[in-house]
Amino acid sequence: MRSVLAGILFCFLFPSLVWAGGELRGVRLSNNQGKTRVVLDLSQSAEPKLLTMRDPHRLVIDLPGFKMAPNTDVAGSLGLVKGVRAGYRSNGDLRVVLDLSSIASARDSRLGPSGDYGHRLVFDLSSSGNLTAMKTAKDVPGKGRDVVIAIDAGHGGKDPGATGRKGTREKDVVLAISRALAKRVDQQPGMKAVLTRDGDRYLNLRERMDKARKHGADLFISIHADAVSSSQPRGASVYVVSERGATSEAARLLAERENAADLVGGVTLANREDMVAYTLLDLSQDMSITRSMEVGEEVLQELGKMAKLHRSHVQQAGFMVLKSPDIPSILVETAFISNPSDESNLRSSDYQATLADSVLRGIVDFFNKTPPEGTLLAQNGPQRVRGSPVRHQEYVIARGDTLSEIASRYNVSLGHLRSANGLRNDSIRVGQVLRIPTG
Repeated sequence: MRSVLAGILFCFLFPSLVWAGGELRGVRLSNNQGKTRVVLDLSQSAEPKLLTMRDPHRLVIDLPGFKMAPNTDVAGSLGLVKGVRAGYRSNGDLRVVLDLSSIASARDSRLGPSGDYGHRLVFDLSSSGNLTAMKTAKDVPGKGRDVVIAIDAGHGGKDPGATGRKGTREKDVVLAISRALAKRVDQQPGMKAVLTRDGDRYLNLRERMDKARKHGADLFISIHADAVSSSQPRGASVYVVSERGATSEAARLLAERENAADLVGGVTLANREDMVAYTLLDLSQDMSITRSMEVGEEVLQELGKMAKLHRSHVQQAGFMVLKSPDIPSILVETAFISNPSDESNLRSSDYQATLADSVLRGIVDFFNKTPPEGTLLAQNGPQRVRGSPVRHQEYVIARGDTLSEIASRYNVSLGHLRSANGLRNDSIRVGQVLRIPTG
């Protein structure tokens, strides 16, 4: 304990002596003869580790022993670079990620101090030969694969999940929502749904993850209905795995890598040296968590248009079912089955259908922006959401609700809401069921 306190005191009294490594002082972008130049300004020379990644295309630059200088601005976009991000890996190394608009080749060079400039890493990016082949493939319709969405209805069989006051079982309503979502996914050109369970059966958490991997899923969505001891909390939430949860799964896979199945894309951990296996997992998990957050935000945004949100931002937790290091995964808590109003909504087939519509829109928005390479979506461009619109849905009035707030939440006019329910004024009562016109 005394040594720990001494260390803290040393850091506090002598901050300038604590860090003796290099600093990233800035990132500059320029275009020259069709090439995009990226310059990293450094305080000293560096030995970077470079990796290129796809889906989406990125150049990853790791700078061991480096930190970011205070107030360093790394944001920017120009030419082949859509954006620049920087952060620290779990081992403390600084990582700079260049988000690219297409496949690109990179030539790197290191420059020493000269004039007004110090040490620099220079990357000249140009469109690679593979880009032409990719453009040609777009002109050949019907040759790409479907985007696969694994839809996981939580609980099932001997595990009923939570139960509402009216006897509504979580396993039943989430299966109904999952089936509705799968039907809508299958109606989308270039998309295919896979249900982890399509009946009242029990699956352990790894079986659900393994089924998604077996079908080559591009996205895993687990559907649940939240519950707490109080009847007050209500609304929808979206979760992705936490960093701690991802790290624990990486440790398990590293320990069992000789028997581990291949990761999506054919990368295997078997017969890999420790550092190589760790690097492969680290990169895969970084990409998976980033994409999980992105699709989670799209889904949450759409849910917020039709339902009350319990949390307005994507949450992170150590849910076992979200720990696949190679598949973007989200968990949707559709509502609180322990709340009387939410429970009534969850029992409504119209409400279930509207929930499925909202989740679908979030999925389509995400894959329209970042379609996996080799898919029909990547070849044919953005798709519009297809499916039969729901003509109305139901909402049960809860304490504190007002008609104008409900109209705003569901994006309908106050007059239209009154008309749909035969209301002469804005008076409503707790427990009253409103019909929400949609479509």
